[in-house]
Order: sequence, then C-alpha cells, then structure tokens
Amino acid sequence: MQNIVILAGNIGQTPEVRTTQSGTKITNFSLATSRPRLSEGRVMRDENGYRVMDTEWHRITCFNGLGKTVAEHCEKGMKVLVHGRIHYTKWIDSMGNDRHGCEIIAEKVDFLSRPKSAESENPELVDRDDEIPF
Repeated sequence: MQNIVILAGNIGQTPEVRTTQSGTKITNFSLATSRPRLSEGRVMRDENGYRVMDTEWHRITCFNGLGKTVAEHCEKGMKVLVHGRIHYTKWIDSMGNDRHGCEIIAEKVDFLSRPKSAESENPELVDRDDEIPF
C-alpha cells in the first residue's frame, strides 16, 4: 500500500516558516486546486457560458531544505506541483473536544511559474508565447 499525493495549483499565501524547539524548520503554505463542477455527468456552465469551478484548499507542510527553498522562492499566486503524502492528526482542544486535521507532507515541489517579483526584475526571462499574434 502507498500513500501518494500529487497536486497542481496556486499558492494561496506567502509561505510561513517556523522552527521547533529541536531546531527543525517547518514551512507551511496553502494550495488551491480547482476542478469543473459536474451535474449529471456534464460540466456546469454559468450564464455567460464559462465553466463553473470548485476550488479546494490544501495545507502543505515542507521540512528543512525543501522548506527553505520554498520559503525563499515561492510567493502567493505562483503555480506549483506538489508530490507528497497525506498526514492526518488528532488532538483534544482546550475545551476537551476531539479535533482532526489533514495536511500534505511535501516530498518534492516543482515550480510551474516564476514569482511576480522575478518577472518584473527580469522581463527577458518571462515566457512570451501568449503574445505571438498568430
């Protein structure tokens, strides 16, 4: 049996880094993935003919070197591809209630776009294929 997750989406916030008491660096960010909404096996469309999309948010956790790379090079809005595994947690809150959580532990993060700040600093590196008039 294997626990494998592959998600492609947009980063929802600038990654946050924290360090545990033992010195482990942990980087967290949210990732939005979207898919077309279906009704009776068909893609739903709005009044203008555009597909209606459902968005889901995922909590991504990276450790040590991978976390450092993500924190240094990723920002809100970037497209990334995350390879990892699902991790469930259970705890009791301060009110004595059982709480549950789910996160994706990233093992690899591929950058599918450049940060907007890099595009403005190095405009010659930006892919301009969408500007070709034919």
